[in-house]
Amino acid sequence: MKIVRVASVTFGAVVVLATGYWIYVEGFANPRVVRELTENPAGERARRVMLLTLPGGRRIPVNYLREGGVVYAAADGSWWKQLVGVGFPVTLLVRGETLAGTARAVLDDPDYSQRVFKKLRPNAIEGFGTLVEIRLDGPFVDDDAEEFALDDR
Repeated sequence: MKIVRVASVTFGAVVVLATGYWIYVEGFANPRVVRELTENPAGERARRVMLLTLPGGRRIPVNYLREGGVVYAAADGSWWKQLVGVGFPVTLLVRGETLAGTARAVLDDPDYSQRVFKKLRPNAIEGFGTLVEIRLDGPFVDDDAEEFALDDR
């Protein structure tokens, strides 16, 4: 009986903490970051974080790596599940520039994901997070493309 009580209390505490974290991120942290990205596209945060608009219209700030016509994002939450499959239209705000592309969660090539994550998030725990690959529409110019070039897949 004591084990059941401890388990119930522990579960309740986890639910309360998770709910509190979600409220903080969605209600306070993300809106502040979104405002900073839109008001200061040349700022320090905008060098690492972009604003991603998902197919359902939700806008979220995520860290990114741009390599020519491809933008990579790291997903820690569950939002990447909207991008499972062949590809879905998304829009990006990268350093004040609005871009359109096709996004997919990379679930079929763990070696590729690991290589990208080493550049995108070099200090993150290995194997944590889901890689999202966004192929940009149309012609593009990216002066930093050579600096971040990955080996071909």
